[in-house]
Amino acid sequence: MTAYPHHWEADVLLSDGGVVQVRPSGPGDADAVRAMHGRLSARTLYFRYFSPVSTVSEQKIAIFTDVDFDSRVGLVAVLGGEMVAAGTYHRDPVKDSDAAEVAFLVEDSQQGRGLGSILLEHLAAAAQERGIRRFTAAVLAENTEMLRVFVEAGYAVQRNYDSGLVDLAFDIGPTDQSRAVMTAREHRAEARSIARLLSPRSIAVIGAAREPTKLGHLVLENLLRGNFSGPVYPVNPAAVSVQGVRAFACIADIPDPVDVAVVVVPAGSVAEVVEACRAKGVYGLVVMTSGFADDGPDGGEAQRRLVALARGAGMRVLGPNCLGMVNTDPAMRLNASLAPVVPPPGRVGFFCQSGMLGVAILADAANRGLGLSTFVSAGNRADVSGNDLLQFWHGDDRTEVVLLYLESFGNPRKFARLARVLARRKPVIAVKSGRHATLTADPGPEVARMSQAAVASLFAQSGVIRTETLTAAFDVAQLLSTQPVPVGDCVAVIGNSTALGMLAVDACLDAGLRVADDRPQDLGMGVSPEDLAAAVRAAARRPGIHALVVVYVPVAATTGLAHAAALRSATSEATVPVLSTFLAAADGSAARGSVPSFRTPERAVAALNHAVRYGAWLTRPVGSVPDLPGIDTDAARTLLAGLRGPADPARALTDAELTELLGCYGIPLLPYRVIGSAAEAVAAATEIGYPVALKSFDESLRHRMDHSGVRLNAEQVMAAYDDLSSIAGPWLDVQAMAARDRSDVSTVFGLSADPSFGVLVSFGIGGVATELLDDRAYRAVPLTDVDAADLVAAPRAAPLLNGYRGTRLVAREPLIDLALRLSALADDLPEVSALELRPVLVGPAGTAITSSTARIGPAVQQHVTRRLHRLH
Repeated sequence: MTAYPHHWEADVLLSDGGVVQVRPSGPGDADAVRAMHGRLSARTLYFRYFSPVSTVSEQKIAIFTDVDFDSRVGLVAVLGGEMVAAGTYHRDPVKDSDAAEVAFLVEDSQQGRGLGSILLEHLAAAAQERGIRRFTAAVLAENTEMLRVFVEAGYAVQRNYDSGLVDLAFDIGPTDQSRAVMTAREHRAEARSIARLLSPRSIAVIGAAREPTKLGHLVLENLLRGNFSGPVYPVNPAAVSVQGVRAFACIADIPDPVDVAVVVVPAGSVAEVVEACRAKGVYGLVVMTSGFADDGPDGGEAQRRLVALARGAGMRVLGPNCLGMVNTDPAMRLNASLAPVVPPPGRVGFFCQSGMLGVAILADAANRGLGLSTFVSAGNRADVSGNDLLQFWHGDDRTEVVLLYLESFGNPRKFARLARVLARRKPVIAVKSGRHATLTADPGPEVARMSQAAVASLFAQSGVIRTETLTAAFDVAQLLSTQPVPVGDCVAVIGNSTALGMLAVDACLDAGLRVADDRPQDLGMGVSPEDLAAAVRAAARRPGIHALVVVYVPVAATTGLAHAAALRSATSEATVPVLSTFLAAADGSAARGSVPSFRTPERAVAALNHAVRYGAWLTRPVGSVPDLPGIDTDAARTLLAGLRGPADPARALTDAELTELLGCYGIPLLPYRVIGSAAEAVAAATEIGYPVALKSFDESLRHRMDHSGVRLNAEQVMAAYDDLSSIAGPWLDVQAMAARDRSDVSTVFGLSADPSFGVLVSFGIGGVATELLDDRAYRAVPLTDVDAADLVAAPRAAPLLNGYRGTRLVAREPLIDLALRLSALADDLPEVSALELRPVLVGPAGTAITSSTARIGPAVQQHVTRRLHRLH
């Protein structure tokens, strides 16, 4: 029997936002399967077995337990320790080894939560691993709910009706439609899960304390002071009441339902509290307690047990070691956090990984008048993560701008996918800390170790506005939460101070923005409110103006309130963003349409520059992954299967192996021959055609600055062979020389794989200077045509392709095509862990690849099913 497939285990969100555990079934599940059958209605049993069932036979139990994890497979869904659903597939190797019959059984109380769709999705993924390509099923015609599970899964389902039965058959390979269905269901489930957490009808504070210095006292005080819309239940076995509110010895004693529990008991007691919350029917935990993964390996193991226990009971966990959450909705008024100062209601959704830093962040936001819709601090991010919040904010009408403070990524690939979709609807602003250091020497396998180049490419490709500091992030959020996104880069600078105006102009030019009339419009120190308003209205209406920066300094003995009111009135109908450096009193409002004011012109322009670049990203086409001619994926997979067995260690490909593999993707290398003597070198050169190059096998010699491992334009092949073989040994390559022109540019392409991020395609201009400065651009696979064009244009040395110093313009299309082919190779062949093409010569004569290296190894596991991130 095939070994137990641990990687089929998954925690999955149901359609209503609850959690269920999916795992393979086995002989030890007989009692649980029997117990589940005992809870099923006669109607459900009839739909499953097509006849009335009075007793459940051992034969029916064996359908779920007699498995081999290959031809006979069962998956079960477990909730609160009970089996609530099961699905099976059975292959008939005699009739059709490529097909299997699939069937499901869902407990009556759990029907309508999406369990059938989840089991179908995970069974299909397991079956594909076992070489099964098609599912069949027989369903009673009156069982409309089960028929809908198959039909709405996104597969091309064939249906035949016969005597009240519907026979179904469909290929289970992923399609565009099935992927879209899965993504939509994942989005709805994760969004609903967070919506339930942020909008509880009642809250219990477990560990509520009388001592003002205790966390349990602070969070209870904040909930009461914030006037939470529902009941709050303090839980403290040693108190009759806490802060004037009746206390309960344990959560089980609370007579009414509890939706969310805030946990502030010592770490050693948290598991006991989670079990009590499971029995109470709580669906969300906010664990503020520290001492888990933040406290070393033992704490990390305790954290894994905590989340496994909570998910097994259908609960989501925020934290541990978190600050809490805030929902400023007037209908909710929720401050389940340790922050005494909460910003007013607004349109910014804020996610923060840090705990206590969040207190200062919220206080700063409140001082600025930056209103928030919701705030979530995830702490150790054991369960709820920033990706969950992106799903929620995508459809949250109260959130117009998303702000993220990130210390690490849990699932960077998913972040990129979600952020790219969300950024098309709402600005996403991110501060990523740890650019020069990490918090711990060994953050653990759950923390993605990504290079800064990878992080930058992740944000750039996703349309995320990345800032270096929190101050800059708040500046951008303040601008985009009050003003429209600019649609161009021409800025008009208006004000009553020439000095401030010139500072704003200099800042614009330094940022690469254009300035209208190349100078500020000086209205004079004593400009009246009416004249200021008129000038602003006129500038906002000027064709070709995309943003206004207004600088104002009050004259002596005036507050500037009249000028502030005039400025706001003048911008009420403006269609371009208006921002200011208003060194006077203001009305303090931060509503949509108000004019944000910054302390210096440089900060105002820096925020505007981020907004301009975001606006440019919005106007770019989304792009698509094109179908490229000359690609033979099947041949490439067959080749790799012959080069490496499932248990073989990683290794480098030989030149011959790599040449054949690249040929499957229409990526040709210049012709070469392997030779071992001077005579063979002459024969190879004659066959290939002069001129030729002789190259060492040793890559370190090939790419030395002094070219000691290469002999170029070797007309005297025997002499060149004798010279090079004395350094590199007898075995060398003889390769055709590329047709060269002085306009040729040497470039470098690469693939690099990261276990969590996926694969990156890199591109750079060849040469010592660019290598020394690491001037390479990166984009994540799969590349669209737009991504590939951006990749080629991104290096700082890319202007060398544009006809630098009188050289001819280099066509970029061949480079874009090569990037797309590398992306297709990486997407199709996850066993290729690294690849480099170096150099790739591009010029008037075309593109020539002279050298390449690659490694193959175990494929990085990429789950294609819906699942919460796995506990390590």
